[in-house]
Amino acid sequence: MAVHPTRASTFSYYLSSSSDKIIEPPETQKASQSIVSCLHQASIGAYWRNVTIMWSKNLMNYSMSVVVDGNLTDTQYTCKVDLKPWHFWSKKGFKAFDVEGAEVEVYWDLRSAKFSTSPEPISDYYVALVSDGEVVLLLGDMKKKVFKRTKSRPALVHAVLCQKTEHVFAKRTFSTRAVLDQRQEKVYDIVVESSTIGHKDPEMWISIDGVVLIHVKNLQWKFRGNQTVMVNKQSVQVFWDVHDWLFVSPCDGHGMFIFKPIDADAETDAESANGSDRNYHSAFAKPSPDYCLFLYAWKIE
Repeated sequence: MAVHPTRASTFSYYLSSSSDKIIEPPETQKASQSIVSCLHQASIGAYWRNVTIMWSKNLMNYSMSVVVDGNLTDTQYTCKVDLKPWHFWSKKGFKAFDVEGAEVEVYWDLRSAKFSTSPEPISDYYVALVSDGEVVLLLGDMKKKVFKRTKSRPALVHAVLCQKTEHVFAKRTFSTRAVLDQRQEKVYDIVVESSTIGHKDPEMWISIDGVVLIHVKNLQWKFRGNQTVMVNKQSVQVFWDVHDWLFVSPCDGHGMFIFKPIDADAETDAESANGSDRNYHSAFAKPSPDYCLFLYAWKIE
């Protein structure tokens, strides 16, 4: 059931607790740059560390960045790859850098990668981080090629996906693909559709895998709210704030959506969830962070 616009404390909680990891496009590039940022925790150099994989594209460039947070200091170790369409060779490569004494190797192969509307590939690719002879983080669907190329063994403990943030630009229909279950196995198609122009009262629809699960009428009064839906027997809390769609010029504001799977054994009160827990752990204590999908929906004219 939707909450009153003035009672959005739960929504504000998730924004404040994760604001340090949400990637905002620069002001001068909002109209042209799409960004997908995925925050993982992986065991590197005997510590669990935050690893952010960011994909971005605009009319002229397409890039991938790998950022590893330091544990002993606040230093971030970055590996950026520009993947320009006319540079075929840059779509497969290797880079290495040192993270507080631990060597990290980044391998990627995007030569046959398939994409939808997002800068993040959906199939036929891999990105792998290797440290101390182990593949500590592996993205994509070409696992056999990764182990053959890197000559490395699978990690004893797998990396954990903590958060995904995506910026989508469209006129009325905003789509993304993301996991929505605790096992993080199935990828769902998520679509937010809006009708905010015309003589009719503004409305909004949120569908997952083609099924409309949320329909908000009289959006001018319910521009902030939340609702719990069932997705493949998994409870998912959905929060929205589309104030700027209605009361700010299209180029200066965005809608914000949060999709948070609910642990079957956890309390459903989101304010008691520890969404801000991003502390580092030793390699012997695997973290179990809450996973959230953050979707920024930018309306364009």
